[in-house]
This record gives sequence, structure tokens and C-alpha cells, in this order.
Amino acid sequence: MSRLMNIPETIEKKFKELFGESPLLIRSPGRVNLIGEHTDYNMGYVLPGAIDKAIYFAISPRDDYRCRLFATDMNEDFEFSLEGFSKSRKSWPNYLMGVAEQMKNRGLSLKGFNCVFGGDIPVGAGLSSSAAIEAGLAFSLNRIFNLGLEKLSLVKLSQQAENEFVGVKCGIMDQYINIFGKAGNLLRIDCRSLENEYFPFNFEDISVVLFDTGVSHSLATSEYNQRRKECNEGVGVIKKDFPLVESLRDVTIDLLNEYKKKIDPVVFKRCRYAVEENERLLRACNALISNDLNQFGSLMYQTHTGLSSDYQVSCPELDYLVELTKDNPRVYGSRMMGGGFGGCTINLIEKNSIDEIRRSVSEAYSRKFRLNSKTYITCISGGTGIIPNN
Repeated sequence: MSRLMNIPETIEKKFKELFGESPLLIRSPGRVNLIGEHTDYNMGYVLPGAIDKAIYFAISPRDDYRCRLFATDMNEDFEFSLEGFSKSRKSWPNYLMGVAEQMKNRGLSLKGFNCVFGGDIPVGAGLSSSAAIEAGLAFSLNRIFNLGLEKLSLVKLSQQAENEFVGVKCGIMDQYINIFGKAGNLLRIDCRSLENEYFPFNFEDISVVLFDTGVSHSLATSEYNQRRKECNEGVGVIKKDFPLVESLRDVTIDLLNEYKKKIDPVVFKRCRYAVEENERLLRACNALISNDLNQFGSLMYQTHTGLSSDYQVSCPELDYLVELTKDNPRVYGSRMMGGGFGGCTINLIEKNSIDEIRRSVSEAYSRKFRLNSKTYITCISGGTGIIPNN
């Protein structure tokens, strides 16, 4: 019996069927953020890692200005010209066209291309499949056309594609970790300076496990914008006395406490969470240097408490999934991940206990909410790169 083809082989096979030539193969990963939630727009730190679930590209250059795309997961094709861009109602082509448009806007010597892509990043789980598509294509075009773009340029270009063409005002973290990810390491990104530093996360007996609530509350977008506004309001009060304070990154917890009576109580709680989360992240990096997973996991639980009580972006489903893990010694840390009001919790779990814990969590969650909780098991992997030909 012949073995089943893996995803890159399937992508390559489809490419050869459609275009009759051998492509360049690229792997572009999803990501998780271990700690540092809602700190990016407050100019703080984030600590993401690239994961083993990815989007795969098969791509080759053309001599004209036509771009032919095929999405294997949707079994759909799309074609556009570099001589004019217009949004597609299909949605998925916009992530790719946005990248091509950004390159054209920069005056880069770009021609058309043939591209087949697909992967195993679960859509809607908060693992950033959109950034994997954008940064993956940017990396691919940079290689096949020898554009000479540096890594950070690829990151910024990909983010702008989503901001301007797709119309989603995302931060830079997702595209950044996609390009800069390194196996066995988390990446601390300074969202103010865009500098980075790697920290070891190579615990062989531990897996990164996501429990999906299966819910997506409509509050997410409006409340996200409200949190940004509240944080800026708190900064504005402090800035009157300290003009050099530009964001909550510039505020210590001691300084914030001095303004407790001058700041609206709700705004104060929002600011307190953001300032404490930044400090937690720095302690988490020290825990990784010390190889102290217990301390790291404890800080994750503290983050969830802050997100739930002070920042108030959690929901009963997320809170319950975290609560289910708290007394289990084989779970080192758990918290909600992402913007909030639904989505997944991220958990650090001993590999040999995953099946048992997944079963008990799923059963308890189903009894309480009459919902099924999907589980995604992943590990910290490398960033976007070329897959060698067989």
C-alpha cells in the first residue's frame, strides 16, 4: 500500500497538474502568544512562538503580469493582474493581492506568478492563518524575484497588506513571529522599538495545547476599540504631569498608583492590567532563562486573572476552561489567548497526560455549556522558510 501524501507533497502535486512545472516550496507557520496580551498597542512586549501548523506554498515566476492562485483548502482558483487591483468578494484572495500591491507600491521589480497554497492551521482558532498567508507570500515573492528585502521589511509589508488592502487594523506581532520564528524559542518583541530577543522554550515533555470554546461573542471588536481608548485616556491624565509618558509602556505600577484618585476607576483597572502584564512578561522571560516552567505557568494564570477581572475581556466559557486546569499538577499554565470574548485558552501540558486531560476537560465543558470544545496540540517551531525538494 502506498503511503498518504503529506500537505507539501499534495500542494506540489496540484501545482504540477495545473502549471506543468516544478515550483519553489515554502512553509509559513501559524503562531501562539504565550504571554503579553493587549500589550502591543500599549507599546509593551509580547512573547509569541511560531508553531508546527502552517500554510504551504508552491510558487513559480511568470514572464507576464498575471497572477494565478489556487487555494487547495477551498478548492477555488483566482486570477488577477499586477496592473490593477480590486478587492475580491471571496475574501481569501485579498490577503495575497494585498501583499502584491504593497510590493508594487514600493516600486519593486515584480512580475506575475503561479501559486498553489493550503495548510493545517485551524481557521478561527486565533493561530493567525491570515499572517501566515501574507508573510508566506511576501517571503516567496522575495525569493523567486530576488527582491533583496530584509526580514523586517517583509514583516512591515505583510502587516500593511492586512491593514490597508484587507482592512483589518492588526498589530505587527503575527507577521513578525511568522518571519522571525525559531524552533525551540519564543521571541520577545518590543512593540515600541521593534527590537527582539530569543528565549529558550525547549521543554521536550511539554506540549502547547489549545482548548477552543467554540464561541465568538459579538463584543470583541467594539470592546477591543474601547480598551484602546481607555488605556489612552489613562495615559493622557499622567502625561499632563509627565510629558515624556507616551504610552503605558512608560508607566510603572508605583506611578500609576499615585494617580488612582485622578483616573476613572474603570480606566484605572485597564491601565493596571496593562502595566502589570508588561512586568509579568519580563518576569516570564527570566523564568525561561532559569528553566522554571512552574514560575512561567503561574504567570500565565495571573495574566488570565488580570484579563478576566481588570481588563474584562474574558467570558464564562474561557474562565471555565482555565478553571478546569488549575488543580492539575500536569498542567503548568493556562490562560485565554487573543482579543477575548471567545476563542481558545492556551495551556502547557505534559505530553503523556494530554489525552486524559483533553477528555475530562471536554466532558466537563460539554456538561456545563452544551458545547463541544475542540483541542489543538502544537509545539514551538521555526519561522517561514524554504522546504528542500525531495
